[in-house]
Amino acid sequence: MRKNRLFIAAMAGVLLVSSCASKKDLENCQTENRELTANYQSTKEELAASKARVASLEEQLAQQKNNYARLQQSLDQSLSNANSNNINISKLVDQINESNQYIRHLVEVKSKSDSLNMVLTNNLTRSLSKEELKEVDVQVLKGVVYISLADNMLYKSGSYEINDRAEETLSKIAKIIIDYKDYDVLIEGNTDNVPVNNAAASMKNIRNNWDLSALRASSVVQYLQNRYGIEPKRLTAGGRGEYNPVATNDTELGRQRNRRTQIIITPKLDQFMDLIDEAPEDK
Repeated sequence: MRKNRLFIAAMAGVLLVSSCASKKDLENCQTENRELTANYQSTKEELAASKARVASLEEQLAQQKNNYARLQQSLDQSLSNANSNNINISKLVDQINESNQYIRHLVEVKSKSDSLNMVLTNNLTRSLSKEELKEVDVQVLKGVVYISLADNMLYKSGSYEINDRAEETLSKIAKIIIDYKDYDVLIEGNTDNVPVNNAAASMKNIRNNWDLSALRASSVVQYLQNRYGIEPKRLTAGGRGEYNPVATNDTELGRQRNRRTQIIITPKLDQFMDLIDEAPEDK
């Protein structure tokens, strides 16, 4: 009987240890699953942006191929009727050659554009922490970089003054802007549709959401110029008030998404090849 009791106690201990190990494994799996889900969502958004650029260039490529086919058909017809008309075949050949060159140019631009988009996205997202990425949305669409920052990352509550929390994030974005010196930068302020607090706003010369969005954009522009030495001729500040929402203003979550500042970095398309060659190495 005593042996049985000892055996039962030993088995209970084994089951308890096994249960603890299983719970820890489950928690590890859940944590890994959340990280994989977040990575999947980020990758899906980048893929959607790249697909949009690819679709645009493929449409242009298809149009040029159609033009090429029509010109080739005209040339064939001209050659078959050379004895009965005075069509300038030499000129037609030149047009076909120009069309071929443009098609090659489109293919090259598409390749360089996709590479540039990937370089920019990797540089931007790599420089931001996981916590920052929760409040920073980075997209590259048709060669233009859109960085959207939540208002509570940048400004003091109900104000256009830059807060202490913004310094680390803006320093990383400034590094990207400095590295890509041939880019123009538009800082665009956006608000929700809730009217500003008249009592507090009047002390800061804020009449409405137009003023608040424009002043916030101006604060970021001056911060980038004064703190990081970015050339002011590259910077533009603009406010769009409540009139460029990305979500409904009927919910608190929607209003929170609409209260944002966008940093729009625009490269010159004719400098794509140089920008690719000069892209900073991974650090």
